[in-house]
Amino acid sequence: MTLNSFFPSRTITWYLAKTFLVRILAVVAGMALILQTLDLLSESGRILAYEGNGQAQILRYISLRMPQIVSWPILPFSVLLATIITLTTLNQNSEVISLKASGLSAHQVLAPLIVAALGVAIVSFAFNDRVVARATATLDTWRKVDYGPIPVDRGDRTNVWVRRGNDLIHASRISGRGAGARLAGVSLYEREAGRLTYVILADAGRPEGNGWRVTNARRFDVASGRQSALGNPLVAQGVRPDQFTLSSVSADGLSFGALSAAIDDLRDAGRPTKALEGNLWHKLSGPLSAVLMPLLGAVAAFGVARSGKLFIRAVIGMALGFAYFVADNFALAMGTLGAYPPFLAAWAPFLLFLLVGEAVLIRTEE
Repeated sequence: MTLNSFFPSRTITWYLAKTFLVRILAVVAGMALILQTLDLLSESGRILAYEGNGQAQILRYISLRMPQIVSWPILPFSVLLATIITLTTLNQNSEVISLKASGLSAHQVLAPLIVAALGVAIVSFAFNDRVVARATATLDTWRKVDYGPIPVDRGDRTNVWVRRGNDLIHASRISGRGAGARLAGVSLYEREAGRLTYVILADAGRPEGNGWRVTNARRFDVASGRQSALGNPLVAQGVRPDQFTLSSVSADGLSFGALSAAIDDLRDAGRPTKALEGNLWHKLSGPLSAVLMPLLGAVAAFGVARSGKLFIRAVIGMALGFAYFVADNFALAMGTLGAYPPFLAAWAPFLLFLLVGEAVLIRTEE
């Protein structure tokens, strides 16, 4: 059995793939324009609220937000809609009947669409990795400063929390890494049996030995309400610098390689990584969901159009696609909470609906 036996003729393969891709581009363009307009209407007030912002900042916001909108949910949903539109049109024009009458199976009819969807998945992964991740990181930073000038990123982190037993440590800013780490605006909340007892405030801190040497420290006694000066004591014994520098990792703002490296760093530091591992796997399974859409929407391709059930078949195809999106989001949320293993959270919906799509296709047509 050769590879050509899985596909119709070259002319038909190119015709089906081209028709499918053109409809994907049309749906993506239309939906992106509508959703970007609605999003801009809700966000333009905040952008223009910052003094000095104008049309340039609006255009910059569009350039950063558009990749996010196209990536999710437009692209996988557009593949689903393009599948249903393409297959419904072919069915109405009796082209599917002609293809099957020539001896082609349902899988052979769908093969050009699946290959085209695989190409879309590869482009989607590269687009997410090279464009969307950077745009997301920049937009998140811009939002934190209320759409004002973005400060130069020197690797600093702000508003960092670290837990040590029952105690909580907060730093308004940390710069540097390892022995060169420096804290600013340090607050140490000492608790006993879940009750706050003391609060230590300091202007700055640096690692020394197994703890942190803080400067100009003051201790506030919660019970008595009194504050006393401590000078420059050594506090936070056992807290490592990487617990501050690795405390904030945004999966959406990192590429696949950068997120994998961050997970390794967190794992070496003894930090939990299950939620991030699920997001790492989803960077692969998410774009690959485009391959499922021709299979889930295939129910709209077959059956006699004049029977009056074509619309019902199209609705069933859309329902299967929506069910996949719901299951995918649910599984990813369960993975973030730790209820599902990372691999299962990312791949279980894909594998489940792959079997569902194959079962429906084989049961009805093969």
